[in-house]
Amino acid sequence: MSADAAATLKAFAEQNNVKHLLLADFRREMIPAYGAMVMDEKLPAYRYAKRAFFVIDRQGTLRFQKIMDNALDLLSPEDLLKALKESGVS
Repeated sequence: MSADAAATLKAFAEQNNVKHLLLADFRREMIPAYGAMVMDEKLPAYRYAKRAFFVIDRQGTLRFQKIMDNALDLLSPEDLLKALKESGVS
């Protein structure tokens, strides 16, 4: 799920040969429900999405989530693959 526009995600997927579905939440309607939205009127960008990782199965069930406190932190490819395997999503 990304706060980017759907067209941006489509271009990213095409450029990087991504086969799985990328979800866009440009209006920021879903991101708060997953606990990944920061809303602080004291900040210049007072409403922004945290870097977060979600695995959602085909039935729409959330199988894994990791919300990062620092936007520069990433899950390692090994950690993400482990989360996918443990979730049972293929």
